[in-house]
Amino acid sequence: MTPMRTLRFLPILLLGLTGCQDALDSVSNKVEHPLPAKLVNKMKANDMSTRSPIMMRIFKEEGVLEVWKQKGNGRFDIIASYEICKWSGTLGPKFKEGDRQAPEGFYRVYPAQMNPKSSYYLSFNMGFPNSYDRSHGRTGTNLMVHGACSSAGCYSMTDEQVLEIYGFARDAFKGGQEYFLVEALPFRMTPENMARHRDSEHFEFWKMLKVGYDHFELTKRPPKVEVCDRQYVFNQVPQVENASFQANAACPPASVPTTLASAHYAYEQTWNANFLKAVSVLDREKDKQVAANEAKAAAEARRAEKEAQLAARMSGTGGQASAAPVLSLFSTGNPLRALAPGSAPSTPLMPSPAGTPDVAAAQPAPVIEQTAPAPDLGGIPVPVPNPAVSAQMETVQQQQQSAAAKKPFWKIWSEN
Repeated sequence: MTPMRTLRFLPILLLGLTGCQDALDSVSNKVEHPLPAKLVNKMKANDMSTRSPIMMRIFKEEGVLEVWKQKGNGRFDIIASYEICKWSGTLGPKFKEGDRQAPEGFYRVYPAQMNPKSSYYLSFNMGFPNSYDRSHGRTGTNLMVHGACSSAGCYSMTDEQVLEIYGFARDAFKGGQEYFLVEALPFRMTPENMARHRDSEHFEFWKMLKVGYDHFELTKRPPKVEVCDRQYVFNQVPQVENASFQANAACPPASVPTTLASAHYAYEQTWNANFLKAVSVLDREKDKQVAANEAKAAAEARRAEKEAQLAARMSGTGGQASAAPVLSLFSTGNPLRALAPGSAPSTPLMPSPAGTPDVAAAQPAPVIEQTAPAPDLGGIPVPVPNPAVSAQMETVQQQQQSAAAKKPFWKIWSEN
């Protein structure tokens, strides 16, 4: 796009951005601001009333807040999903005031917990600590879902997002819902995710939360959550009518409805098989990574050893690399150099085979006639005849002369 065309479209872009901002700033009564038409139409298309009950699910690792809404058949379906702007802390529950940890667990939100005058645009209190948290001595206050995209132990959304989330809750309360459930979970509790986090200190806590997660996945209805014996229990039907569940007391005799119990048992069989398969895959990947790390460490050790050896050799030669000795053509030990008069080789050039007498050693050294010393030419070597070769040449010449003397005169110049 050329600069002129960009400038031509700039006013339109600015108008669009200003419109979004003005739409939010111009909400004179944000508490009663209606849900967008697109969401209302989506609810109608999915057999949902604008005032039907809701439930929310939060997944830390995925960074998602989901709003689920009841359909005409009583089951719930997801109606909206929002990317969490910020949440503080790590995976795992909140323990104490000031640890800046976002809570995990099952929380009830009543109308009194809605905060239309929040300093963070709009908000609602999650209800931490609940009876489970209190039974474990956990502390904390004002744990919210709010706007302003700022978190210190809360789940923070943008102002645009919290305007819709607040609207879903407001309309559900107007429809008569007593409270809505918020499931705050570390991640989607799939076999693969649980396998990845099986070594966490919070694993047993998450296994407990998973039962409630599973019940919702099977029924698509918010589970009935109780706390007894300092544990969460889900969809329990007491044997004695109106029996109470006390967080710090033993659980009353109760059981899960038969159909749900059977469905959950079958679900768990498949889930456990997939969990073991995921663990096996992760273990193999871990073993491969360990082997790769060990091989890399061994290679690094060999390289370091070679560098150390090279450094040691360099330090022994004054920083100069040692070179292989080169024989000079004029050096005494060079086998190509003719022996000087009066000298003899210290060792034979070609040793005698094993087991055979050394003829050269057995024979006396030939007597070499002493000659006058060679004139001094300033260190330049002067070639001298090889005494052994000279003696051989004289013998050959004598033999040739003797043979020539025996020939008739007419064959002197003949080879035969």
